[in-house]
Amino acid sequence: MAILPILVAPDPRLKQVARPVERVDDELLSFLDDMLDTMYAAKGLGLAAPQVGVLKRVVVLDPARDEEEPCPLRLINPEILWSSEDLTSYREGCLSVPEQFDDVVRPARVAVRYTDETNSVCEIEAEGLLAVILQHEIDHLNGVLFVDYLSALKRGIMLRRVRKARRQTGDAA
Repeated sequence: MAILPILVAPDPRLKQVARPVERVDDELLSFLDDMLDTMYAAKGLGLAAPQVGVLKRVVVLDPARDEEEPCPLRLINPEILWSSEDLTSYREGCLSVPEQFDDVVRPARVAVRYTDETNSVCEIEAEGLLAVILQHEIDHLNGVLFVDYLSALKRGIMLRRVRKARRQTGDAA
């Protein structure tokens, strides 16, 4: 297992659309395990392959809280089948936009189809935190960040804060 470097906005690779995965093989399964290790090490709830510089349509997530038993999910080629008309607001953050949080309005419920690590096609209906995570991570596969849902002013402020923090730590911006 390996901890992968996470891309930070405004890295242009985060705005690219990921390509579908053609087949589930040992290399992909190993990559999914590395993504989970990376997500857990960064204390995230989800991670999409583009966030680690790989333009494949794969996502890992785990909505379990600290006191709960881990329940990781590995989603290959996930797609939202439907979303509810009723909306919910959730305070979101992102490993690619570190230390920045804001309220994002999204559909309250979604249904998602995906292929799992055994190459089985699955469907999941979700609400609450799981629905938010699914939508957030699938957005990454389409080159969309949570800050894209905010006003241009808020988005600009957040991205400037991220660039400033990276300069202060000596990390290339």
